[in-house]
Amino acid sequence: QEKHLAATLKTTHREEPRCVVVRLGKRNASPVDPPRIVFTLDKVLSFEWATDEVLFYTTLEGLRCSRAFRLDLTSSGSGITSVYEETHPDVFVEVALSRDRQILSINCSSRTSSEVLLIDTTASHLEPFLVQPRQLDLLYHVEHWRKCLIILTNTGPGQEYQVVQAPLSEPHMVSWVPLFAPGPGTAIKDMDVVGDHCVLVARTPAGELILVVVPLTHPKEAYTVQLPSWACAIQTKKPGVADQRSVFEFLISSPVHLPVSYCLYPEDGLFLSGTKDGTSPESQGNYTTTRLEACNQDGTLVPLTLFHSKPVESLRQAPLLVHVYGAYGRDLNMDFCPEKRLLLEQGWTLAYCHIRGGGERGLFWQRQARVEGKQRGVEDLRACLNHLFSLGASSPSLTALTACSAGAVPVGALCNRHPHMMRAVTLQAPFLDVLGTMEDPSLPLTLEDREEWGNPGGNPNHRLTISSYCPLHNITPQSYPSILLTAYSGDARVPLAGVLRYTEQLKNAIHTHFTGNPKSGTFLNIQPGSNHHGPDDFELMLEEVMQPIGSSRDFLKLFFYIYI
Repeated sequence: QEKHLAATLKTTHREEPRCVVVRLGKRNASPVDPPRIVFTLDKVLSFEWATDEVLFYTTLEGLRCSRAFRLDLTSSGSGITSVYEETHPDVFVEVALSRDRQILSINCSSRTSSEVLLIDTTASHLEPFLVQPRQLDLLYHVEHWRKCLIILTNTGPGQEYQVVQAPLSEPHMVSWVPLFAPGPGTAIKDMDVVGDHCVLVARTPAGELILVVVPLTHPKEAYTVQLPSWACAIQTKKPGVADQRSVFEFLISSPVHLPVSYCLYPEDGLFLSGTKDGTSPESQGNYTTTRLEACNQDGTLVPLTLFHSKPVESLRQAPLLVHVYGAYGRDLNMDFCPEKRLLLEQGWTLAYCHIRGGGERGLFWQRQARVEGKQRGVEDLRACLNHLFSLGASSPSLTALTACSAGAVPVGALCNRHPHMMRAVTLQAPFLDVLGTMEDPSLPLTLEDREEWGNPGGNPNHRLTISSYCPLHNITPQSYPSILLTAYSGDARVPLAGVLRYTEQLKNAIHTHFTGNPKSGTFLNIQPGSNHHGPDDFELMLEEVMQPIGSSRDFLKLFFYIYI
């Protein structure tokens, strides 16, 4: 019985989506009176319906999302009003709807703090009210249950995430009552409220994904649901208006396992696979998932996930593709990726290095490699490679590293320090000029990213640290691995100028070292558009990957001949 539909449309080469609002025709309406577009809203990042006629949304200006608006649609007319505007340059604003659709939240988050405003969709005035004022190093996320707030916040032991509860009428921090905190080493990654249960996605100390179910009426009776050992990524399904059952639906996958749907019924702990043909997901391929730990020089154990089709001790002659990220507290992307499965079928071994700076082992894992600790991520990556080689998983001459965006920092730093540890490198939208970028406050993300990389212009220690690892500023004449850089002409997150400077300096260093025909090459593939994350379409992605091959036989010999 809803009256309107809102949808975002995204083009191939642009980051900013467009939102269209359609007035739906009456059921059984004649073809001459079809649904029609009543509003087109540019650069809409997030939106939610508070009622059938009131839409809240946020807009993206450049790379900042700082404003929330309200669109009212009535039979007598329509109008747009501003609801919230953020003044801090490092705060990002988005709107979200609680699972029971009774509370709409305006989430205002920076790298190190949160502030949430709530709107009760069952009330007539739809005016926002504040949960907890912003406080340095306080992060929190809000859900709704029976006129109470269920809050995921980093007030647990060691400043890790725990679940607390507060009355909707008294949402401030003084009213927060702890409900559940995970055991040592287990990191909460996400939270949903399903019926009378809080369902948490968590990662164990061994790196495996699990579900923790907390009965909100009896939180001490929390129980754990084990997921298949190969599960590396999880995507939860948001229920529709007509689908308010007490069931938690989700997809699990890995880089080489197709997504498989599962259902959890928290009330009785029933856990079912949603595969239509009844086949086991494990039968998708004869692949082994091995979880390892590499010991860094400071004694830290760094998680590693390995995908292979032969025993580890038989992989000495197999080519190895190593993935890494290690920034912003984000887990390394391990969603299903068709080309990764193709590589495994071609005899490759795939390694995923969960270095510090990411979020795999909780918030402290990010804090360990932030600002002045960034070099720890580089050493973690080196420790992972040494551990793999010591186990007999490939060798430096058969090893390629791949990363995107900020993941290029530890890869580029390792290439400068230990270039003989890999044969080839492929980087997508790579962040390589850390020092130059963080010195320029006019760039879109510099002010926001100071909490991650530091402020070299205002802090001498930050400048010294960045100068010690920055890939661009540590290039030296020596033998480098072959490197393919894919950049996007309109990418505002990683400006093309920095990638061009890196490419030019690296080529000069290689030619200076060899004083003749170099034994390695650097190749820059510039793609059109401003989409920092590259194409979503599989055929476009393959076209982008294959494009440099026709113009670079050297790189083909060194790396992509195995890829093909």
